Amino acid sequence: MKNFFAACVISVGLFLVACGGDTSSSSVSPEPADDSSSSVIPASSVDLQSSSSKDSKNSSSSEEKAKESSSSVKPSSSDAKSSSSEVVKQSSSSVVASSSSVDIVKSSSSGIVFDTARFCTPGYSYCDRSLGADSVQAGAYKKFTDTRNGRSYYYLTINGKDKDNKPASVTVMAENLNIGVMVDGKKDQSDDSKVERYCYNNDTTNCDKYGGLYQWAEMMQLPSECNTKSCANLIKPNHQGICPNGWRLLTEDDFYVVLHADGNKHGAEDVRATSFGGLNFSGYSLIGAGYNWAYVFKNEKEATQWFYPRESVEYPEEGAPISSMNDADKNAASRDLYKTYGSSVRCVMVE
Repeated sequence: MKNFFAACVISVGLFLVACGGDTSSSSVSPEPADDSSSSVIPASSVDLQSSSSKDSKNSSSSEEKAKESSSSVKPSSSDAKSSSSEVVKQSSSSVVASSSSVDIVKSSSSGIVFDTARFCTPGYSYCDRSLGADSVQAGAYKKFTDTRNGRSYYYLTINGKDKDNKPASVTVMAENLNIGVMVDGKKDQSDDSKVERYCYNNDTTNCDKYGGLYQWAEMMQLPSECNTKSCANLIKPNHQGICPNGWRLLTEDDFYVVLHADGNKHGAEDVRATSFGGLNFSGYSLIGAGYNWAYVFKNEKEATQWFYPRESVEYPEEGAPISSMNDADKNAASRDLYKTYGSSVRCVMVE
């Protein structure tokens, strides 16, 4: 723990030096939008837009475009509360994904795809032509229902290239997951007997707009104590976590395919919804859901972040890898972050 927090203090110093005009490279990964580097676990920056090497310079440049906040909250070891080690057994669910379940209309003249009931409800990820003709996947959206709460989600299959530059595909949600009982953003998701979520500004309508925000252990459906200790032995291949039956959590390899969708020419811009400063060519419809950063909600409509289903290599007790993006980024930044921070979740169909 001493080494962990010392690394965080060092990262603050390096960040301040960078702001003073030092153009030398830093080993500390760039901070997400609007947040202090004292809250970031230092790790090598990963540019998911490049298949060759880690490009900390590009990632840092991307992050410098983020809006700066006048204050930040530094988490302490007391912030994370341990709870029962009993693993939550997820309630049964099923996937309804037949063509008859797809409630969308395609315009033969423009190619625009839209949901007759929900397409332009303000705030939804697929409003503002997010499922529009600018997507290479226009017309490919389907919909399934999560029987745990009756909520329906759009999904699509994105064809692209993997890290070996070989053809690959991923069938993924075009919306953020939204399930669970809302808990106050100043508290941990510590009740292992039920699924819990944060809703931006403690407003459930924001969960309808952006999906829920989840701490790492909650996303993984592991005991909440796994936010402050390593639970590597509980992580499974194709880890289902909080996803419905038949679906699993998004991985770095999955997101690489999304970024490198066939015909994608603009990197991260082709992943973001048009309402989030993007072109949405891939159809992924990433939105500015904001996040819960050290028990404070930040950057609604301006930034987003999401955990991956594994632990930090260097800090497995407190940290897990995440990717983040703001509304002007050309690349997705990747780093290790505290598991207790609330982030969006996407699910991938098990095939």
